[in-house]
Amino acid sequence: MQRTGSAALLRVATLSLAALAWTAASALQTPTAELHWYKGNLHTHTINSDGDSSPDAVARWYKEHRYHFLALTDHNYFTDPQGLNSFLAAKEKFLLLRGEEVTASVHINAFGLSKTIEPLRLPTIFETLQQNVDHIRAQGAMPSLNHPNFHWAVSQDELARVNNLKLFEVYNGHPTTNEQGGGGSPSLDAMWDHVLGAGKRMWGIAVDDAHSFKQLSPDLSNPGRGWIQVHARELSEKALLDAIDKGDFYASTGVELVSLDRGAGRLSLEIKTRETEKYTVRFLGKGGKTLLETFENPAEYRLKGGEPYVRAQVIDSNGRKAWTQPVFAE
Repeated sequence: MQRTGSAALLRVATLSLAALAWTAASALQTPTAELHWYKGNLHTHTINSDGDSSPDAVARWYKEHRYHFLALTDHNYFTDPQGLNSFLAAKEKFLLLRGEEVTASVHINAFGLSKTIEPLRLPTIFETLQQNVDHIRAQGAMPSLNHPNFHWAVSQDELARVNNLKLFEVYNGHPTTNEQGGGGSPSLDAMWDHVLGAGKRMWGIAVDDAHSFKQLSPDLSNPGRGWIQVHARELSEKALLDAIDKGDFYASTGVELVSLDRGAGRLSLEIKTRETEKYTVRFLGKGGKTLLETFENPAEYRLKGGEPYVRAQVIDSNGRKAWTQPVFAE
């Protein structure tokens, strides 16, 4: 009887090991979730602050123009999108994210919040910036610095010092945000390279900062000027914010990419071309130095050693742009 029992136990053990091996092999063979590109705008306003249209009208504009997601970011007011999502959201087609523009002497968007976040006002710009970033984080939300050159609010040195901030606007579609700098003040692109060169990891987004939906003019802050394309597993707030936090997106004012690969020490991209336009790809490094300028498509750059990072800017022959997030030397 004892020998029979041992044989039975041996058979059970063998079957258990086989089952474990099959489970492990299956886990290795299970493909990772497919990623998709989602177009969205992270900065816009309604009549709940200083916009000219209702939250419903604003959301409908973006849905009708084939955006996948939108954050309503009213000044110091949480426009809760839950009600709008109940009839405007559509699986894998459109979603409103939770947002607010926390507005003091500096303006910082908060994403993924659950209630209005009151701004903190401190004696200096840097203190106000850092304390509000920390305050937003403490509420479980993601902070993003808005238009640092608006009223020349934040210097590049102040931006390079701030902690716990991963996002800033490298492009803002409002006509008074001084994207190109001037009078000795750097452009937003140059500011980004200053921050990256100081050793900070920061991602650049492009936004509309739209206020005016009822009248279209170059002098007004209209929709459709700047957006991001996020590479995420699904159209949900968590999946989008997780991908944005990791830099799995690019920013654009009109240039589209077919593919983008930010591998270890390597950045490659393929442009979705139009027959009527030509394209220039600039791979940029520390201090905004052009590491490579090419007209090839696809285009690639590999870090050669001694370069702390590389990022790419794609410019079409009509001046529209796309910005990739940087790849860092490990």
